[in-house]
Amino acid sequence: MQDFTAHENIMLPSLIKGDAFKNASKKGEYILGILGLSDRMQHYPSELSGGEQQRAAIGRALINSPEVLLADEPTGNLDRSNSDKILNIFKKLNDDGLTIIVVTHDEYIASNAHRVIHLEKR
Repeated sequence: MQDFTAHENIMLPSLIKGDAFKNASKKGEYILGILGLSDRMQHYPSELSGGEQQRAAIGRALINSPEVLLADEPTGNLDRSNSDKILNIFKKLNDDGLTIIVVTHDEYIASNAHRVIHLEKR
């Protein structure tokens, strides 16, 4: 959402869920820290790089503490450096107990998974 800062974008699902603004704000700041975006929290999407925008999108998905994270081509438009940042975030989240399902065509991304399932059209 172009009209909201990175912090506001990440907070939005928590506010929609009914959390108090102060609580949503604190959770948003915490997630921004995990994602390495603390210094970008007051920036708008147009002021963020593609990798930063992708990490903010992941933050929106994480704010309500899901049991499973579904990620469809989470690194599809990113360079290797930003892809590695996303992978490192996913690894840490998975180590902390979050189940992450990634759909990708990128063999490099798939090679970092604990389990890979190949789907083929017949």
